[in-house]
Amino acid sequence: MNIIVAITGASGAIYARQTLELLLKSSAVERIALILSDHAEDVIAAEREHLPESDRIERYANNDMWASPASGSAHWDAMIVVPATMGTVARIAQGVSRTLIERAADVMLKERRRLVAVVRETPYSLIHLRNMVALTEAGGIVVPASPSFYFCPESIEEVAMSVTQRAVAMLGIATDHPAWGDKE
Repeated sequence: MNIIVAITGASGAIYARQTLELLLKSSAVERIALILSDHAEDVIAAEREHLPESDRIERYANNDMWASPASGSAHWDAMIVVPATMGTVARIAQGVSRTLIERAADVMLKERRRLVAVVRETPYSLIHLRNMVALTEAGGIVVPASPSFYFCPESIEEVAMSVTQRAVAMLGIATDHPAWGDKE
């Protein structure tokens, strides 16, 4: 599979890092397009996260509307926006494509490919809820960054992984984290 990973300026860079790590561990993932919004780098730095590097990751500038993720004829199988700001969700839900992240998401929807948005906001306003409904009605999958605790996580890493693992599973990629099984 060829997966697009978009990172926006919402808090939750840990989810982005973990997503890339899980995708890189998967033999099902051949290549990853990585797109960061203007504020994503600032949030990643502020939250003291570091993204993994790999020859399977191809970085694209968010203002590069000529990049392959902007085209429906390019072979990208699925996309995840992690974390997804509510502004990004709104623009995708309304079909506004002024950046590569928004255009790539628009392509996923129009081509009937998987689009997962890991939303990071609380509480939700009525506008947020309506935009998430519109995104879902258009074929997207909304995964709120709501961690699980029933498996008795022992670290922030494990708490966050309960969200990340679920989001990656929505892309159709199998993972094997204890968030979904017995804790060892």
